[in-house]
Amino acid sequence: MSTQLRSLETRARILAAAVDQFIRFGYEAASVDQICAAAGVSKGAFYHHFPSKQALFLALLENWIQDLEASFETIRDEVDWVPKRFERIAEVLCHVFEQAAGRAPLYLEFWYQATKDLTAWNASFGPYQRFHSIFAEWIEEGIRQGSLKPVDANLAAVTLVSLGVGLVLQVALKQEGIEWGRIPQGAMDLLLEGLLASPDPLK
Repeated sequence: MSTQLRSLETRARILAAAVDQFIRFGYEAASVDQICAAAGVSKGAFYHHFPSKQALFLALLENWIQDLEASFETIRDEVDWVPKRFERIAEVLCHVFEQAAGRAPLYLEFWYQATKDLTAWNASFGPYQRFHSIFAEWIEEGIRQGSLKPVDANLAAVTLVSLGVGLVLQVALKQEGIEWGRIPQGAMDLLLEGLLASPDPLK
């Protein structure tokens, strides 16, 4: 194995161990020593990849956000008809739900730390502003192409982001009695029903 591959493998092990430790003990209680022990790496290896525990914590958040943004970019590039883009968003949410299951403590830590630290705040809530901008642009595009009603694009975008965040939190908290695999498409259908310019603009 090359040095670069070993380095990537070590980084991945540290990230995986951090997820486990933060979920089990919380961000503040989980120590670098514990994370290193769980990952099977030295503290030197840890600090080679991450200058601090906070940097590691934020890297976990950044990885999650980057995956979402990449998915949105792919949808935008592949789909011209805006309502179809939002239908694809439902597929993305299904994947997010799979990741969220059992990770409520970690997501709550992201938001809790954001209330106490400006860097964590920017990393946690800055992406939501970007998502809002992406969705607002899509909605405005849909209005221009005639697929969506002439609605307040910013308000609709806020609603979409709020829906996504709320659903992810509910899944992470393991709310019982709900078939979560069906929720993203059903929720998106309800929203689109109010946004579509006609009952069936795809025909």
